[in-house]
Amino acid sequence: MTGLKTDLSTFNNDWYKPGRSLIYRVLWYTINLCFFRSPFPFYGPKRFLLRLFGAKLGVGLIIKPHVSIKYPWLLVIGDHVWIGEEVWIDNLAKVTLKDHSCISQGALLLCGNHNYKKTSFDLLVGEITLEEGAWAGAKTVICPGVRLGANSLLTVGSIATASIEANWIYQGNPAKKLKQREIKY
Repeated sequence: MTGLKTDLSTFNNDWYKPGRSLIYRVLWYTINLCFFRSPFPFYGPKRFLLRLFGAKLGVGLIIKPHVSIKYPWLLVIGDHVWIGEEVWIDNLAKVTLKDHSCISQGALLLCGNHNYKKTSFDLLVGEITLEEGAWAGAKTVICPGVRLGANSLLTVGSIATASIEANWIYQGNPAKKLKQREIKY
């Protein structure tokens, strides 16, 4: 034991640049609050606003009410993606949601964390990707740097601290491989 302890007064994330000016971010936060984090139910205006603020979107995005997106300019969404109610996309880094991927209610996509080994509690960031057909179940947590493989399933309430393989179902905290996902016609 070294006797050192966390000292948040030394925290400094000046190196982190979200990619837009403060005014632009404040404008987005206001739009996010009014149209995304609210009960506003209409998909078309949400798609328009996301594109206006730099998100790259395919066709057919379904985005339910009460969703929070930190930085749309760091968001890439494929075709026919579903985002459920109360999803939080805390994308300090790029988040990619490929075609036919689904994020169910209350899921958290967390691109940021802190280095608990450093006294200064340094910020750590990592990209998140949901491959084609991947499904993050309700109340799941996806941590920085995690990739959900194609057609994988992260079950309700599970936490992905590492990438999960394509075509498998994962469950638990931390999520462990449970069984193959079989999709039938």
